Amino acid sequence: MADGSGVSGYLGVSRSLSGRFWRQRPADPDLVRRHQLTLGLSEPLARALASRGVGAEAGETYLTPTLKALFPNPSSFQDMDLAAEILVDALVRDRPVVVFADYDVDGASSAAQLVRWFRTMGKELPIYIPDRMTEGYGPSPAAFRRLRSEGAELVVTLDCGAAAHDAIACAAEIGLEVVVIDHHLMRGDIPKVAALVNPNRPDCASGQGCLAAAGVTFVLLAALNREARRRTLFETRPEPDLRQWLDLAALGAICDVTQLVDFNRALTAQGLKVMSAWRNPGLKALLEVAKSQGPASTFHAGFILGPRINAGGRIGRSDLGARLLSTDDPEEARALAEELDALNASRKEVEKEVLEAAVRAVEQESNQADAPLLLVAADGWHPGVIGIVAGRLRERYRKPAIVVGIDRAANVGKGSGRSQPGINLGHAVQAAYEEGLLLAGGGHAMAAGLSVRPDALPELREFLNERLAEESAAAEDGLEVDALITTKAAQRSLLTEFQQMAPFGPGNPEPVFAAADVRIERPMALRGGHVRVTLTDSSGGKLKAVCWRAEDTELGRRLLVEGGSIHVVGKLKPDDWQGRESVELEIEDAADPRRAQA
Repeated sequence: MADGSGVSGYLGVSRSLSGRFWRQRPADPDLVRRHQLTLGLSEPLARALASRGVGAEAGETYLTPTLKALFPNPSSFQDMDLAAEILVDALVRDRPVVVFADYDVDGASSAAQLVRWFRTMGKELPIYIPDRMTEGYGPSPAAFRRLRSEGAELVVTLDCGAAAHDAIACAAEIGLEVVVIDHHLMRGDIPKVAALVNPNRPDCASGQGCLAAAGVTFVLLAALNREARRRTLFETRPEPDLRQWLDLAALGAICDVTQLVDFNRALTAQGLKVMSAWRNPGLKALLEVAKSQGPASTFHAGFILGPRINAGGRIGRSDLGARLLSTDDPEEARALAEELDALNASRKEVEKEVLEAAVRAVEQESNQADAPLLLVAADGWHPGVIGIVAGRLRERYRKPAIVVGIDRAANVGKGSGRSQPGINLGHAVQAAYEEGLLLAGGGHAMAAGLSVRPDALPELREFLNERLAEESAAAEDGLEVDALITTKAAQRSLLTEFQQMAPFGPGNPEPVFAAADVRIERPMALRGGHVRVTLTDSSGGKLKAVCWRAEDTELGRRLLVEGGSIHVVGKLKPDDWQGRESVELEIEDAADPRRAQA
């Protein structure tokens, strides 16, 4: 059975096959017992809650997060009431309003929410999404001039705009009013716009800095309802039921890899319930073309829906995702979903080529091996896939990675980076910008984007490595394990018990289980570089397991060796093939017993 106390003897791994150490998540024994008594939980589940810092009084809210208990007062956001006043006034006066959003899932889901609220109120808003290739990220003076020339009086930027100083200055010159709804880190002066709502602006006291733009937009909808109610607009029409759009808020939160804690966790949990009904025509069509099904989960959002929605902004037309999520026409939704699915397939091919080239670059450059940061660059790498490739390099080499695609004609490199826990890549990139090494740059702890002159790349690499050296040395690259299990104990009932902690993501990590002294049977390499095995141990059970993208790694090569004894850690997943309702282990790491030290 699952064991929360006897794990530590197997976790003193001096070097696992992926180079990480394992440890049991620390938990206060008294808090564990209180969770057991007050919530009626098993010891392993109570330990998992305690190890995540869930206090005795917060256990019930944690297991059943509700919007009623956790929804913030919209007025706690700086400029939220002002933004609501401006937007409702525009509705009443029928002013020409344009929604200007980023080209990723968070931007698309934010745009769809605002469009749907206005549609319910009888006003259709056009959506403008900048083209990644020709316009880059966020508002630009050229885009604002175009919108003004087409008659726009008010632009609402979503998931962008908080740092668009040049564009906002241009807007002031041409008489274009701007309301910014964003969540990205801000530096320097606050742009002079009509209203700027961002929980990460320095003077915002909302305490909701972990929200994606889609979450901020959902709070804005609550403020819009409140303002419209104040103006008695609902005497002649029904008040919009915001719960119907929770699926869009959850989609943005998951795909933007936000911290799933507190209100954001409730927003995501309740949003997945709404999503599971598949009432949004775009999401339903996308699920169907992807040949998927079932109740919505973070996996659906992050790995099935999200990549396809993003494909439009990466290598296709940037507005496809926002159009898909905002349409009410099933036929249009199906056509858009099919186009996005095809683009996603093309994206995978482009990504594969760039990843192979990036790995070769890392292996050939000896100075990368011991550096805190990987930075690779080449001509022609598609800017739509460099972020994904950076994430793949981070997974493979267990360190922050930046991938830069160079456009020689424009003499500029566009880069995207992904980081490791404990290493704030966004701050380092901001520092590089302030040092004059970048044309543009910013982000957050785990991800960043930048523009750089190609001849500045060597100096940029040196600066970032020096900047990150101390954080890298202090960061612990480890796996925290929740419980030790036998292959016989790995049952659906155990998975169901721990699923009470869902949804999982940053800030609420998915439970990790260790299995000690298991034997590998029937190993096989699968198409795509994955490895599948069956695990057995002295308990007499058999546990199916898979290790993704591992065939050409030390971990994968070891798993392909049948027999012997090995320790593994991973996450339990449902296995419903042919209605069996079983589980399989997604292997994260392994260690030979001779390398393990108690």
